[in-house]
Amino acid sequence: MPLVPPKALLFDVGGVLIDIGFGRALDAWSSFSALSADDLRRAFSFDPAYESHERGEITATEYFGHLRSRLQLAAPLEAVEAGWNAIFVREIAQTRRLVERARRKLPCYAFTNTNASHLDCWSRLYPQVSAAFDRIFASHLMGLRKPERLAFEHICGTLALAPESILFFDDLAENVHAARDAGLQAVLVRSPQDVAEALDAAGAA
Repeated sequence: MPLVPPKALLFDVGGVLIDIGFGRALDAWSSFSALSADDLRRAFSFDPAYESHERGEITATEYFGHLRSRLQLAAPLEAVEAGWNAIFVREIAQTRRLVERARRKLPCYAFTNTNASHLDCWSRLYPQVSAAFDRIFASHLMGLRKPERLAFEHICGTLALAPESILFFDDLAENVHAARDAGLQAVLVRSPQDVAEALDAAGAA
């Protein structure tokens, strides 16, 4: 819970405001793959190419080509991208409403590990999520991603705020620990209730 009153709130998107499932992408690709369903799941990973794509170091075309080769997909790039964007399940509306309410008291920002295709897709699917924030920090535009310390330092510098004055919410323990190591206050989100309780403790509910 917050130790000092924050001056800004920073939220992860996937898993906090939008429910995602990478299994949906694998299901969409299965009809194109020479691999069995089990082998397809084993072949897909958050590998160095995945991370490079999230930093904007390689293009979508390059990454989808990598997927097509690694997953043995006999599919045009458009079909690979369609499967890639099938991961979005639903908006977590309860959390989005908490952000909107908190924004009446404090500036609210998003920090998401993402890529151009995903950002465009979820922004269209869930426009209220995009509109809930003063600014969205996207990894592929920053050239930095969680849990890299430089990513948090970049955001603090851009906002001209001391790390301890930012309260960060994420559903991955690795990212929460990294944020704390960088000096931010951070909350591990397992449900909207975790967000609600932290905002209440911070006086931002």
